[in-house]
Parts: sequence; C-alpha cells; structure tokens
Amino acid sequence: MLSALSPATDPGVNRSMRRRMLLIVLIVLLALTACKDRSPVIVTRFTAFGTQVDVSLVGVGKAQAKQATDRIEQDFAYLERDWHAWNPGPMTRVNRLLATGQPFVAPPSMLPLVRLSKTLAARSDGLFNPAIGYLMELWGFQDDRLGSRPPPSPDRIARLVKANPTMAQIDIDGLDLRGHNAALSLDFNAIAKSHAIDLSIRQLMETGIDNALIQAGGHLRAIGDRAGQPWRIPIRRPNGSGVFAILPIRGNESVATIAEYDRNFLFEGTLYHDVIDPRTGSPAQETRAVTVIHDDATTAAAAATALFIAGPKDWHRIAVNMGVRDVLLMDRQGRVRMNPAMAERIERVDDQDEIVLSAPLQMTAESSKTQLQ
Repeated sequence: MLSALSPATDPGVNRSMRRRMLLIVLIVLLALTACKDRSPVIVTRFTAFGTQVDVSLVGVGKAQAKQATDRIEQDFAYLERDWHAWNPGPMTRVNRLLATGQPFVAPPSMLPLVRLSKTLAARSDGLFNPAIGYLMELWGFQDDRLGSRPPPSPDRIARLVKANPTMAQIDIDGLDLRGHNAALSLDFNAIAKSHAIDLSIRQLMETGIDNALIQAGGHLRAIGDRAGQPWRIPIRRPNGSGVFAILPIRGNESVATIAEYDRNFLFEGTLYHDVIDPRTGSPAQETRAVTVIHDDATTAAAAATALFIAGPKDWHRIAVNMGVRDVLLMDRQGRVRMNPAMAERIERVDDQDEIVLSAPLQMTAESSKTQLQ
C-alpha cells in the first residue's frame, strides 16, 4: 500500500514552493526598483533676473527641498541686486568708476564674473562682449519695460562702435579693478542668470543632492537624471511657437538657448532683438536662434551669444575656440546647422527643415581650460 507524501516531503511540491517564493521575491525587487525610478520630482518656482526660475530636485524630502530652494532663491535675489546693470546698486557704481581710469575695490561677487568674462570674451574673438553696456542702453534694452520705439540714429551707434570698449581694457589686480576706456560699461545680462545657476548647482552638489535641474528662461544646468530617465529639454522654433526637437540630457550638462524671441521690440514692422553685434553696434542679422551644450552654464550662455553673432559662416570656428560640446543654429534662410553629435542626440518633432551638418567639433587644448572654477 502506497502512503501519500506530505507537502513537506513531496519533492514536486517543494520545487513548486521554491519557484513561487522566487517569483514573489523577484516581484518585490522589481516593485522596489520601480519605486526608486519613480522618485518624486519636487519643483519650486520663483522670479529672478526678469524671468521664471525652476528648481527641480529628485529623490529628496520636502524639508530638504525647501531648505535648498529657499537658499537658492535668496542667492539669486542677492546676485540679481549686485549684477543689475541699470538699477542703482553695485554694478552702476562699478561702471561709474571704470570710466575714471582709476583703480578701485570691486564688490566680491563681481570679481569672478569679470575675470571669467575676460577669458570668454578673448576666446570668442570679442563677439561675447559684456563691456558694451552703453550700446545696450542706447538701444533701450536696459529697461524693464520694452515697447515700440525707433532704433537709435546711425551716428550715435557709430560713435560707440568707434570707442570700441572691450573686456581686455579692464585690469584686475587683487581685489582692484581699473578701466582703460571711458566708454566701458558692463552689462552681464547675457550670462548673469547662468552664472547664478552654476553657483547654485555647486551648492546643491556640496549638500549631497545628486539629481537636479535649474532652469532660468532658455538657460539651464542639470546634474544626474530625472528619476532614472534623462531630462528632456524642448528646443523651440525661432519664432517661439512650437517645438523643433527634444534634447535629452543627463549627467552634468548645461544648455543655453538664445533666440530673437527672447527680448525684443517691434518698430514699423521690423523686429529688433537684444543680441548686439559689437562690430556693428546693431542686432545680429544672420541668426534666429542658437542652442549650445557645455559643461557649465556660464560658458554655454557666453558661447550662445557669440555664435548667434558669428552666424552661419563662422559659428563652427568660434565654437571650437570656446570648447563647446554641441551646437544647433537656425539661420535667417530657414536652415538648421549643427555638428554631427548634436544631430545624433536630438529627437526631431518633424523633418520639414533643411539640415546642414558641419564638421565635428574638436576641442582645443586652450578651450578645454574654460571650465568654471
């Protein structure tokens, strides 16, 4: 007579139970992984430098996120006050003293920005030139309320172009600055918010936050990823309506987009934007939008300005000089120019535009030293 095997002694049952337990463990592990991938993204918004600033933090608690973003907002407000080119404050004092030709002690928050701008201006062949504040004022771009107005007279523009203020005409000696051209007037609007982003990202990394994105208008820097996925950045069309492509970024990358739709005014059917070519004293004519990728946001913003001015004929050379990683430039004729690496990484929304690929961007030994210190 055969006796029935109990579940504890039946090998088939044991194997079945082991498989069931293994399946349960696998399901639990997958669930935990999925929860990890869906770490909440906490987004905080505030206004600074005339635009909305978004701070996105991943995998942190609400208390830590609030503490971090409160400090970032305070720092942005402090830096905006110090770097504002036309409201009364430290920058207006610096510009007044630069015109005297005498040495003076600069505000501590401004010295790193002046030093870095001198380097970036030199590598851009002077196309990025924050010393043309008087030209920005002449065009009316140092005004919080832009409205329709006639452009300045050619004679007034020509006088300022002839004066040729440059960053090379500013000496730094310890804590002292000294100007060598009465036409010098600093306006860091092109890079101020990007430099504030760099300082804030460094602060987040020092506090142990590894996944974050800070964006101010078309300028941003991301570290890590978005809960296991890349940060996906839309590249808008030159007129500001519609999306041309999606740019995935992850790790530690900065993106700067400058377009004619950013800051402009319309007069008698002509659009005048604020990307002023220091060689002509007028808005650059051949470009409608530029997107640049670099390690730090400050260099990306300066390079985007320089490449916008360089235009379709000379952007590649300037990009190499400035150590830019990837570029997308939309020209006045409706063509989209980019290096091969950029073409491979973007996700185009449609394929109606004419694409012109350049030679690869090869970083020079000198441009590799442009990293933000």
